[in-house]
Amino acid sequence: MILLKNALLLYTGAEEIPGGDVLVDGGVIKQVGKNLDAGGAKGGKGKGKGKGAGRLETIDCSDMVILPGLVNTHHHFYQTLQRCVRDIQDVPLFSWLKRLYQVWKNLDDDAVYWSTMVACGELLKTGCTTSTDNLYVFPRGRSARFIDVEIEAAARIGMRFQPTRGSMSRGQKDGGLPPDEVVQTEEEILEDSERLIARYHDPEPGAMVRIALGPCSPFSVSERLLEETQQLARKRGVLLHTHLAETDDETAFCLEKHGVRPLDLMERCGWLGADVWYAHGIHFTDEELMRLRATETGICHCPTSNMRLGSGRARVPDMIRMGIRLGLGVDGSASNDTSDMLAELRNCFLVQRLGGGSGAITARETIDMATAGGADLLGRTDIGAIKPGLAADIIGVNVREVSRTGAFHDYLASLVLCGASHVVDLTMVNGRVVVRDGKLVTVDETEIVARGDKAARRMIEA
Repeated sequence: MILLKNALLLYTGAEEIPGGDVLVDGGVIKQVGKNLDAGGAKGGKGKGKGKGAGRLETIDCSDMVILPGLVNTHHHFYQTLQRCVRDIQDVPLFSWLKRLYQVWKNLDDDAVYWSTMVACGELLKTGCTTSTDNLYVFPRGRSARFIDVEIEAAARIGMRFQPTRGSMSRGQKDGGLPPDEVVQTEEEILEDSERLIARYHDPEPGAMVRIALGPCSPFSVSERLLEETQQLARKRGVLLHTHLAETDDETAFCLEKHGVRPLDLMERCGWLGADVWYAHGIHFTDEELMRLRATETGICHCPTSNMRLGSGRARVPDMIRMGIRLGLGVDGSASNDTSDMLAELRNCFLVQRLGGGSGAITARETIDMATAGGADLLGRTDIGAIKPGLAADIIGVNVREVSRTGAFHDYLASLVLCGASHVVDLTMVNGRVVVRDGKLVTVDETEIVARGDKAARRMIEA
């Protein structure tokens, strides 16, 4: 049992409570309010640290803003091993992909494991408690169980995880973008998708692992795979995810190869609905946005990646106004170079203001996109807010520090507007403290750095 006590500000997702408390028991939020005492339970006290004693640990949160854990709805964990690659820092998406496919064909279990530790470690340290991941590269002749390896690593570090079994079936010989040595057959993909759902997917509230299905993109999979993947997902009750409307090159490819725009292709293959969410969604027309709203199809906004690759700016203010379901994602680190979730909030806020003016989006709308919005995209009603009965996914940020001095006017907004460092002081996932005083407590950070760098060098050298 853990009592988060006397927060400078507690944001539940519905209200702001100065001096608020949260009582957690068995991975679940039991009480939210002020002056809570855990029913007289005894235990130790600490200011974001200390193991406590007996049945109750009390954590002093008097310098912290406490809020729901952030939800990352698009990533490629394996790409954390290819940050800042010099010869692709200034190229558009298709050129960027063609270069990196030559590196990714060297992906193996070891690289997948340590890239997952790197990505989850950075996400947890920057306030993310639930993440998805789209791993779609399965080089021929190597392990086909990369998702199993990711799940193992995420469990060890303590991340709530909802991976999408990614896939590419359309290599260059079939008119696709990726080289043939990194694609699989439709049969291999569908068989492994069935296996992963049967072994790992947990639909129950509080689940630490759920599976979704995520063919990579319209330029790397066949229409047959898109159709059969959505049929399998709906038969087994799991969600669907892919990249869509990210670049003008993608639109041109779809018009040339399929005769329709990207969203028309996805509709033709059955990919619209409340069980579908797309990454990016930059180049939608007015009519296409109306179709997304009508079908309750969701969008993950990836502002840093979109700026980094020069892909464009998603019409987030329009989507908010129209009621389109929205979340945030850091995207693959090779097109972002960080897995910094709090930084993603700041970049979302700034890029939408740049394109849409001072009233385009508010700090609270940005926070809500990254909490309740992300939970909604992942089909989860058990996370995304702080209220009794939900899973105890909670973060705390010390705002009594130099970069937020003077921010007492609005400490919640300071999480978006201020902060030289985005490392949080406290991250709790399912009632378990996994970051304390800004440090990972479940794993050795120095080992992650050393093993991650070693795997990255091996892939580049190969």
